[in-house]
Amino acid sequence: MKYAVPQFIDNEDKVLGPITVRQFLIMMATSATCFVAYKTLDFVGFVAYASFITILGGIVAFTRINGMPFHYFLLNLVQTWRRPGKRIWNKAVSDAQLRVYIIETPPPPPRKRLVKEALGISKLTELSLIVNTGGVYNPDQL
Repeated sequence: MKYAVPQFIDNEDKVLGPITVRQFLIMMATSATCFVAYKTLDFVGFVAYASFITILGGIVAFTRINGMPFHYFLLNLVQTWRRPGKRIWNKAVSDAQLRVYIIETPPPPPRKRLVKEALGISKLTELSLIVNTGGVYNPDQL
Protein backbone atom coordinates (compact mmCIF):
# COMPACT_ATOMS: atom_id res chain seq x y z
CA MET A 1 0.00 0.00 0.00
CA LYS A 2 1.23 3.46 -0.87
CA TYR A 3 0.50 6.48 1.24
CA ALA A 4 0.97 10.11 0.30
CA VAL A 5 3.52 11.66 2.61
CA PRO A 6 2.80 15.34 3.32
CA GLN A 7 5.62 17.60 2.24
CA PHE A 8 6.43 21.21 3.06
CA ILE A 9 4.37 21.10 6.26
CA ASP A 10 6.42 23.88 7.82
CA ASN A 11 5.49 26.36 5.06
CA GLU A 12 2.72 28.74 6.00
CA ASP A 13 -0.30 29.30 3.74
CA LYS A 14 -0.07 32.34 1.47
CA VAL A 15 -2.96 34.82 1.50
CA LEU A 16 -1.98 37.75 -0.70
CA GLY A 17 0.90 36.89 -3.01
CA PRO A 18 3.93 36.09 -0.85
CA ILE A 19 2.29 37.31 2.40
CA THR A 20 1.20 34.64 4.89
CA VAL A 21 -1.76 34.77 7.26
CA ARG A 22 0.50 35.55 10.23
CA GLN A 23 2.23 38.40 8.39
CA PHE A 24 -1.12 39.78 7.23
CA LEU A 25 -2.54 39.77 10.76
CA ILE A 26 0.56 41.45 12.20
CA MET A 27 0.44 44.18 9.56
CA MET A 28 -3.31 44.65 10.17
CA ALA A 29 -2.67 45.07 13.91
CA THR A 30 0.12 47.53 13.11
CA SER A 31 -2.18 49.50 10.80
CA ALA A 32 -4.95 49.56 13.42
CA THR A 33 -2.50 50.83 16.04
CA CYS A 34 -1.31 53.55 13.67
CA PHE A 35 -4.92 54.56 12.94
CA VAL A 36 -5.68 54.89 16.67
CA ALA A 37 -2.48 56.95 17.06
CA TYR A 38 -3.58 59.18 14.13
CA LYS A 39 -6.92 59.90 15.80
CA THR A 40 -5.52 60.51 19.29
CA LEU A 41 -2.09 62.18 18.88
CA ASP A 42 -0.96 65.40 17.26
CA PHE A 43 0.84 65.14 13.90
CA VAL A 44 4.43 65.13 15.23
CA GLY A 45 3.60 62.53 17.88
CA PHE A 46 1.72 60.47 15.31
CA VAL A 47 4.66 60.45 12.87
CA ALA A 48 7.14 59.43 15.59
CA TYR A 49 4.86 56.75 17.04
CA ALA A 50 3.68 55.41 13.66
CA SER A 51 7.22 55.14 12.28
CA PHE A 52 8.36 53.21 15.37
CA ILE A 53 5.32 50.88 15.32
CA THR A 54 5.57 50.32 11.55
CA ILE A 55 9.26 49.38 11.77
CA LEU A 56 8.60 47.11 14.75
CA GLY A 57 5.63 45.47 13.01
CA GLY A 58 7.67 44.94 9.83
CA ILE A 59 10.48 43.32 11.80
CA VAL A 60 8.10 41.01 13.67
CA ALA A 61 6.18 40.10 10.51
CA PHE A 62 8.98 39.57 7.98
CA THR A 63 12.22 38.79 9.85
CA ARG A 64 13.33 35.19 10.39
CA ILE A 65 16.16 34.16 12.71
CA ASN A 66 17.59 30.65 12.29
CA GLY A 67 14.60 29.76 10.11
CA MET A 68 12.09 30.70 12.83
CA PRO A 69 9.73 33.67 12.79
CA PHE A 70 10.87 36.63 14.86
CA HIS A 71 8.13 36.30 17.48
CA TYR A 72 9.43 32.81 18.39
CA PHE A 73 12.85 34.37 18.84
CA LEU A 74 11.36 37.01 21.15
CA LEU A 75 9.50 34.35 23.17
CA ASN A 76 12.68 32.28 23.57
CA LEU A 77 14.59 35.41 24.58
CA VAL A 78 12.06 36.29 27.28
CA GLN A 79 12.05 32.71 28.59
CA THR A 80 15.85 32.71 28.76
CA TRP A 81 15.85 35.98 30.70
CA ARG A 82 13.20 34.77 33.13
CA ARG A 83 14.79 31.41 33.93
CA PRO A 84 18.25 30.81 32.50
CA GLY A 85 19.30 27.25 31.75
CA LYS A 86 22.69 27.49 33.44
CA ARG A 87 22.71 27.97 37.18
CA ILE A 88 25.97 29.20 38.66
CA TRP A 89 26.78 29.14 42.35
CA ASN A 90 29.35 31.75 43.19
CA LYS A 91 30.23 31.38 46.86
CA ALA A 92 33.01 33.61 48.06
CA VAL A 93 35.20 31.81 50.60
CA SER A 94 37.21 33.92 53.03
CA ASP A 95 40.85 33.31 53.86
CA ALA A 96 39.92 32.31 57.43
CA GLN A 97 37.57 29.61 56.17
CA LEU A 98 40.28 28.30 53.83
CA ARG A 99 42.84 28.17 56.66
CA VAL A 100 40.43 26.21 58.88
CA TYR A 101 39.76 23.76 56.07
CA ILE A 102 43.47 23.30 55.35
CA ILE A 103 44.31 22.75 59.04
CA GLU A 104 41.45 20.32 59.68
CA THR A 105 42.05 18.18 56.60
CA PRO A 106 45.00 15.83 57.05
CA PRO A 107 47.16 15.25 54.04
CA PRO A 108 46.48 12.00 52.22
CA PRO A 109 48.86 9.13 53.03
CA PRO A 110 51.56 8.51 50.47
CA ARG A 111 50.71 5.84 47.96
CA LYS A 112 52.71 2.66 48.16
CA ARG A 113 54.21 1.48 44.95
CA LEU A 114 53.79 -2.13 44.11
CA VAL A 115 56.81 -3.64 42.44
CA LYS A 116 56.38 -6.90 40.59
CA GLU A 117 59.21 -9.32 40.56
CA ALA A 118 60.77 -9.90 37.18
CA LEU A 119 60.24 -13.36 35.79
CA GLY A 120 63.34 -15.42 35.42
CA ILE A 121 64.26 -17.21 32.21
CA SER A 122 63.27 -20.61 33.59
CA LYS A 123 59.81 -19.32 34.59
CA LEU A 124 59.31 -17.80 31.13
CA THR A 125 60.19 -21.06 29.44
CA GLU A 126 57.73 -22.94 31.66
CA LEU A 127 54.92 -20.46 30.88
CA SER A 128 55.60 -20.61 27.15
CA LEU A 129 55.57 -24.41 27.30
CA ILE A 130 52.19 -24.36 29.11
CA VAL A 131 50.74 -22.01 26.50
CA ASN A 132 52.20 -23.94 23.55
CA THR A 133 50.92 -27.31 24.78
CA GLY A 134 47.44 -25.92 25.52
CA GLY A 135 47.70 -26.66 29.22
CA VAL A 136 48.72 -30.32 28.83
CA TYR A 137 52.13 -29.65 30.36
CA ASN A 138 51.78 -28.67 34.01
CA PRO A 139 54.99 -28.23 35.99
CA ASP A 140 53.15 -28.53 39.33
CA GLN A 141 52.14 -32.14 38.58
CA LEU A 142 55.68 -33.19 37.80
